[in-house]
Amino acid sequence: MVYLTHILGYAKKVTKIHRKFLRSGFTDKLRFHIKAGTGGSGLAQYGGIGGRGGDVYVRAKEGFLLKDLSKYVSKKTLSAGTGFDSTKKGILGQAGEDLIINVPPGVTVYHENGSIIGEVNEAEKKLVVALGGVGGCKETQFSGQRGESHHITLDLKLISDVALVGFPNAGKSTLIRTVSNAKPKIAEYPFTTVKPHLGTIYYPDFREITITDLPGLIEGAHRNVGMGHAFLKHLERSKMLLFVIDIQGFRLSASHTKRNCLETVLLLNKEIELYNPELLNKPAMLVLNKMDTPNAKKLCDELKPKLENLKEVSDDYPDQVCPDKVLEFEDILTLSLINKDKDEMNRLKTVIRENLDKIHEVENLKLEEEMPEEKLVKKLKSQLKITAPTLV
Repeated sequence: MVYLTHILGYAKKVTKIHRKFLRSGFTDKLRFHIKAGTGGSGLAQYGGIGGRGGDVYVRAKEGFLLKDLSKYVSKKTLSAGTGFDSTKKGILGQAGEDLIINVPPGVTVYHENGSIIGEVNEAEKKLVVALGGVGGCKETQFSGQRGESHHITLDLKLISDVALVGFPNAGKSTLIRTVSNAKPKIAEYPFTTVKPHLGTIYYPDFREITITDLPGLIEGAHRNVGMGHAFLKHLERSKMLLFVIDIQGFRLSASHTKRNCLETVLLLNKEIELYNPELLNKPAMLVLNKMDTPNAKKLCDELKPKLENLKEVSDDYPDQVCPDKVLEFEDILTLSLINKDKDEMNRLKTVIRENLDKIHEVENLKLEEEMPEEKLVKKLKSQLKITAPTLV
């Protein structure tokens, strides 16, 4: 098998991010051309059959980045091997070498016609994206057939246990730096985080929980204001949403409306709803940050009862602020992340873990309640490929 050693030899483990990577941004979508191998020629004199052309696979591999692959696929076709011809000494031609393209877990592969070929969400899982041509035989007049050839798009959605959501400068990057091994940039200006960061929280009993820091979301993101909301696709494969809110509220600039803490929560709720209402079905936690600022405790005492009953107070706000489906938070924590208080951080990590354990228990109960037939149907549906109409 061909393993793209000339390409993937350059792939790096996600341990230390180079400055050039920060400048060039985060790659979560990649389009390029692939070509499966042509079948080998048959041998009519002896009824020999040519070897089948090599297939093209996409395989999930830990530690690889789409950005590493993008340098080598933008201006050329990636091809599998051609099948070997049938000969007098080898009546059955040898199959061509398969081409395996390594990608990070969480990639969905799209055909050039827009249909979904499949997904690779677990390490070492492989997906056929182009089939090799049939070797020459009697039915093909002993002429090898061409393999499939088309463009594919790799769309990466990060897989994590927890995803951080919040307005710029709320403290998301500080949180992930404090509780995990991720080291995103921290500054006092908006949109410091320009690409997703994935970190891991380590516990004394060797439990590991992955957490994603996304760029700041602002009012009007669905209209492409700020950094837009396309990066919200990374929420889809997270088990829980963790909202990080500035207790003092948010104001992007002097020309923008100042939003208090409660309005900030409702606006984030609204923007996620406008992107994909299904995301609001995920369990959610809320962290009220910057409790070290003036009047923070007084504000918290006033707002916390309202945040615990968000549905009841949301009707008091205009439609442009109020979502149709309102979030219900599993827990609401008050922190001062900048102080990096050890007890506060341990409490946060404990609550995150407890909520994820609850989610896991609920998932297990659902599986136990399902009938065997329902499990089979669910499994088959997940394996079905969505195909577009075929032109004839």
